[in-house]
Amino acid sequence: MVKSNKIVLMGIVVALLTGCGPKKMKYTSYEEYPVRSDNLIEMEYKPDVTTFTLWTPTADEVRLMLYDAGDGGHAYETIPMERSEEGKWTIKVPKNLKGKFYTFNVKIDGKWLGDTPGINAHAVGVNGKRAAVIDMAATNPAGWADDYQLPLASAADAVIYEMHHRDFSIDQSSGIQHKGKFLALTEAGTKSPEQLSTGIDHLKELGVTHVHLLPSFDFASIDETKLKENKYNWGYDPQNYNVPEGSYSTNPYDPACRIHEFKQMVMALHKAGIRVVMDVVYNHTFNAAESNFERTVPGYFYRHKTDGNLADGSACGNETASERPMMRRFMIESVKYWMQEYHVDGFRFDLMGIHDIETMNEIRREAMAISPSVLIYGEGWSAQPPQYPADSLAMKVNTYRMPGIAAFSDELRDALRGPFNDDHRGAFLAGLPGNEESLKFGIVGAIRHPQVKNDSVNYSSVPWTDQPTQMISYVSCHDDMCLVDRLKSTIPDITPEELTKLDELAQTVVFTSQGIPFIYAGEEMMRDKKGVHNSFQSPDSINAINWHLKAEHMDVFTYYKGLISLRKHHPAFRMGNAEMVRKLLEFLPVDGGGVVAFCLKNHANGDLWGNIIVAFNARKEPVRLTVPDGKYTMVCKSGVISEQGLGTVYGPEILVPAQSALIIYQ
Repeated sequence: MVKSNKIVLMGIVVALLTGCGPKKMKYTSYEEYPVRSDNLIEMEYKPDVTTFTLWTPTADEVRLMLYDAGDGGHAYETIPMERSEEGKWTIKVPKNLKGKFYTFNVKIDGKWLGDTPGINAHAVGVNGKRAAVIDMAATNPAGWADDYQLPLASAADAVIYEMHHRDFSIDQSSGIQHKGKFLALTEAGTKSPEQLSTGIDHLKELGVTHVHLLPSFDFASIDETKLKENKYNWGYDPQNYNVPEGSYSTNPYDPACRIHEFKQMVMALHKAGIRVVMDVVYNHTFNAAESNFERTVPGYFYRHKTDGNLADGSACGNETASERPMMRRFMIESVKYWMQEYHVDGFRFDLMGIHDIETMNEIRREAMAISPSVLIYGEGWSAQPPQYPADSLAMKVNTYRMPGIAAFSDELRDALRGPFNDDHRGAFLAGLPGNEESLKFGIVGAIRHPQVKNDSVNYSSVPWTDQPTQMISYVSCHDDMCLVDRLKSTIPDITPEELTKLDELAQTVVFTSQGIPFIYAGEEMMRDKKGVHNSFQSPDSINAINWHLKAEHMDVFTYYKGLISLRKHHPAFRMGNAEMVRKLLEFLPVDGGGVVAFCLKNHANGDLWGNIIVAFNARKEPVRLTVPDGKYTMVCKSGVISEQGLGTVYGPEILVPAQSALIIYQ
């Protein structure tokens, strides 16, 4: 045994002296693949030397290709990389490579997989096919060192505004110079032709706390060399997860430009008191065969069916395997990178139900270590059943097992507007009875509440949150019809007056519920998309926000602004604590369907108002509501909000106007 050990040691010494590195290992399963113990950085630039590292444990050979340009031409130098520990391949290039571009090419079983910028590129050339060597510190705008994530006392204080860069600023009526660009959100003083504020000033005036940006990382569907073609896409087709999208920059050919301008946007929003939420799409890639994942470590980053074919929980052709150590590490490091390099304040996870619970909880822990105020929420579902045990997935039903992570409430959404699978069928807003318990479920934030009969809730027979801040309250978003179109579809003979009333009624439910309120950009001025259900690649004529609408619907904008102000000034609407909600939110008895009312009691959550009564009436006629006796001040009635008061009423019986909300207090 001693002699055998000496032979092994001599072999190791000989290997080191002759320059031989680690040998290729054979793996029988993905679970055996080694995991990098360091960070996942693939390019580290210094003026005198640039170090390249790629994790590809099954490779036979890896080549580093160096280019002068981000597209076109051939590599001016090809450098073999060296196998290292933990499945890594590395090479140091002792030159100043600043301004150059690079790709990796991996060979496995005699086949070259094709050029890739790697899975973790931080800068790329046009269309993201080649990574760039840049000095990241040089991309920081003036004052960046003093920018930081904005603190938030509680997630209950958040008011989220979901927007698409192009929609928000592309129309001539926006008065914005950098139309469809990151820089659109840096321009102050922009106005519509009617001299009403647009852009970032509009957001400040409205009072939102968070802007939720539809995918702003580098996505594949827009050809950045042909931006004059005005192609449109929401961006849910990931290419490079850790680089801003080039089509939203003023020069997609310059790798530093998109980075610098994204940071300028973040800094401008922070100076305006508005936080930045990124929509992240880690659940699938644009395609699998040509993806950076597949060209680096084939098979590893995706789930597969038992027959070997790709699983497809995303309905986009593939689903990623968040439970595998290196995919989990990738997601965690990506989130941390956007927070540390770009000062992002929160993340919305597309099809979060595809990811595993452990990964989501770890992301939350690591993100909170950077900023305790980070906001994390997502879609608590998948498009199709993922290839992973349902009890281990970050589905809505498992939200209570993910502290500090929220999910969208389709119960509240569909109880208001109608089911997601039928655009023509209405619900509460259309005056249809039977949706009241689902509304109550959403009002309390999807927690357990003694007055909510869960067996009558539309989609969930049991509560799925531990705290109300784990539920996103909303009635529409970029998906499906926007609110105005849905109301027109479900109530074909709706009058303009009714449309306004029901729009405002819907949002009053959203903003007085105990979850986190969320609205879609343009809803505050009655935006429509001409009835298009899925506008992900519709033209600007469908998607662009027409800022003339602000003048036309200034009363609606003022109402939304009033709702946000009411919520901000009165902590009873944002208790953020399940026990407090159970104790201090009491539903009032009503006769028949189409009406829901509740009382926030005893200076709830330290509110200056003693008892607040909120009533929603979707009927076409006024309804009488029994309330505790006493004198009340009205603050919301018939589409008008005034915290100073709109008059007084007296119990024990009050009248709630038709198709509207009434809010009174003692």
